[in-house]
Amino acid sequence: MAVTTLSYSEAAVRALQQEMDADPRVVVLGEDVGRGGIFGQYKGLQQQYGAERVIDTPISEAAIMGAGVGMALAGLRPVVEMRVVDFALCGMDELVNQAAKNRFMFGGQGRVPLVARMPGGIWDASAAQHSQSLEAWFAHLPGVVVVSPSTPQDNHGLLRAALQCGDPVVYIEHKTLWGVRGEVDDTLAVPLGQAARVREGNALTLVSWSKQMQPCAAACDALAAEGIAVDLIDLRTLWPWDRETVLSSCARTGRLLVVHEAVQAAGFGAEIAASAAEATGCRVARLGAPRIPVGYAPVLEAQSRVGVDAIVAAAKKLAG
Repeated sequence: MAVTTLSYSEAAVRALQQEMDADPRVVVLGEDVGRGGIFGQYKGLQQQYGAERVIDTPISEAAIMGAGVGMALAGLRPVVEMRVVDFALCGMDELVNQAAKNRFMFGGQGRVPLVARMPGGIWDASAAQHSQSLEAWFAHLPGVVVVSPSTPQDNHGLLRAALQCGDPVVYIEHKTLWGVRGEVDDTLAVPLGQAARVREGNALTLVSWSKQMQPCAAACDALAAEGIAVDLIDLRTLWPWDRETVLSSCARTGRLLVVHEAVQAAGFGAEIAASAAEATGCRVARLGAPRIPVGYAPVLEAQSRVGVDAIVAAAKKLAG
């Protein structure tokens, strides 16, 4: 296939096809995966690989995650579908106390090469129980890799990298990026732990990830029109995060703004800001959602979104 235009969900399907063709140990389990998943992220896979490798499960996240951990310990490479990160909370014990700790507690005798797909972020008009951004929870958890792709190309490359990783990966796609289209080179490797510099500039460093990259890019356009050139970095992997790329940019610009869709209080942006301040002495600022549940009504939901105007204002304040 090489280079073609795919949606975010189609890119994930292509990545799974390549990994399932290359490695018979790769299996999928979760609710609704047989019919393609609720976002089309498994479309056609059960028809192609059979119900033995694309496994529909009962509605029990604890059972799904627990079965996935067992499969991984037995030598398989399961993709564990949680539907959305909000539902993954029902399977947290198996992820936190089993998958994340097995390699350490048993001296490397066991490995848990599991990819837990749990789409995150605000889901339009879906209210508080379906709109959480919990990546900081998992970044705080020793023993797991945390990934949050923003483009079809990255969703393809990072999903393949996650399946090849050999350790448990919390893979947080965004709930509303599935239809976004872009060029995908299915031969391009995207390493875990490597950020992407999206724009180059000297006025300040702007770091974000996932869907929040879209308003950040629009804010950079607005700032550029006023002569403020921003170094925009897509983190892509939250743990391990690309300290070298971020800190070298901060050392050059002297200013760092971290923007994320998640609640600002105790968000992962605080870790990046503190690390940058300690390592480079740069000025830092954070921008995230207020500490409120996401509302169902559009006017309430809007209060939880970090928009272009807010990013531009924060950048100008920091650059001034």
